[in-house]
Amino acid sequence: MSTPPLASGPEGPDALRPLLDTVLDALREGTAARHGPLPAGGPETVARQVQDAIGDVLPPHGDENALRLVVRTLAEGSADPADPLCAAHLHCPPLAVATAADLAASALNPSLDSWDQAPAASELETLVTRALAREVYADGDQGDALITTGGTESNLLALLLAREAHSSPQLVCGASAHHSLHRATWLLGLPDPVVVPAPAGTLDPAALDEALTRCADQRLRRGHGPRGSLLVAATAGTTDAGLIDPLPDIADLCEAHGARLHIDAAYGGGLLFSDRHRDRLHGLDRAHTVTLDLHKLGWQPIAAGLLAVRDTNNLAVIHHHADYLNADDDTEAGLPDLLGRSLRTTRRPDILKIAATLKTLGRQGIGALVDQVCDHAQELADLIAGHPRFELYDRPAISTVLFRPAGATDDTVAAVRRTLLNQGRAVLGRATLDGRLWLKATLLNPHTRPGDLATLLKLVEGHTPA
Repeated sequence: MSTPPLASGPEGPDALRPLLDTVLDALREGTAARHGPLPAGGPETVARQVQDAIGDVLPPHGDENALRLVVRTLAEGSADPADPLCAAHLHCPPLAVATAADLAASALNPSLDSWDQAPAASELETLVTRALAREVYADGDQGDALITTGGTESNLLALLLAREAHSSPQLVCGASAHHSLHRATWLLGLPDPVVVPAPAGTLDPAALDEALTRCADQRLRRGHGPRGSLLVAATAGTTDAGLIDPLPDIADLCEAHGARLHIDAAYGGGLLFSDRHRDRLHGLDRAHTVTLDLHKLGWQPIAAGLLAVRDTNNLAVIHHHADYLNADDDTEAGLPDLLGRSLRTTRRPDILKIAATLKTLGRQGIGALVDQVCDHAQELADLIAGHPRFELYDRPAISTVLFRPAGATDDTVAAVRRTLLNQGRAVLGRATLDGRLWLKATLLNPHTRPGDLATLLKLVEGHTPA
């Protein structure tokens, strides 16, 4: 048996070329066989189809057709975020240029835990993260950003930096804050979060002011320091409705109470690229840390998260020493020390696809994509508002639209969503606001057309009992 070819090295491109043709053909075949945004039949049917197609995943002898078979099976059984009727989650269709760059990252396989494994990738990461930090923090060269796997890791890292800067800070957040913040407090041994009600879907400044005053008083009675012991987490783009907290008011309150501010802009951070919508993030630069996700409003293959940090001195606490990776004499001799750039050791060069996208599209190109999906959300909201059989929750803040069949019960709303999922006809999310269940359309596909939006509503209407 011959030794399988490698993806990199002088012969790598020639070895990959025919395999890429196989993968592309399999993707095309699988997509055509799916006939829609989601495989029909529900979980049991899809599981059976995968089992029947793949069979023994570790056979005694290999199968030269396995690549085509596995990729085709995956494509046929996938939810396709590039289908305009697949609009449930913050799950974007990746750009072709980003996906192609991601192939290069897989082929070259740099590992960003030491410079000698990733010479160019480490410098590319420095260039891109500093450029993106400047988008968040507009005052010159202030700030830096770390690459993460997404909002969950970014939020965890933000709370870790806060814990190390201010011993055991009390997290205060809105009821609409991302669930990962609660998990992060548990992982880091922090006090349970103080959750401020958000009846309108966003953090209410008056309620926050009361909560901060109350928390400060309680911590003083327990012997904690009066300032720097509170951490506020605001949100720019909530998961349920895409709403943006009143960031300037929250930043003012944090300054008045001496609280540290973290802003989870995993969704809304993409508005930074848009001249039309950037002002909606006014106040973002006043945060100590900011979560960004470019696999949402950045059209990157997963994963492409970042944590922007205003004061780079905060990053010293995650420095770690391992002699085989960042020996002191190597660092003194000028080899960059990469272990302080992440909580992970082995780390994929996710920066490559981001760099290729930023350089290819530029600010105007990415901003135009942001504007398009925001416009699509407004168009869908117009269709819903003008339709007698639908109820619109509110005008979209970014690109998420909540709606429901007029007069329907929550059970009916849930059943309509599951029916469309099981039929493979449309993928819609769900959100509970105002004590009611809403269908959620998250529009991240810039190729969506008005006819697609009308089709989506027809499908919902057609499966709603009269």
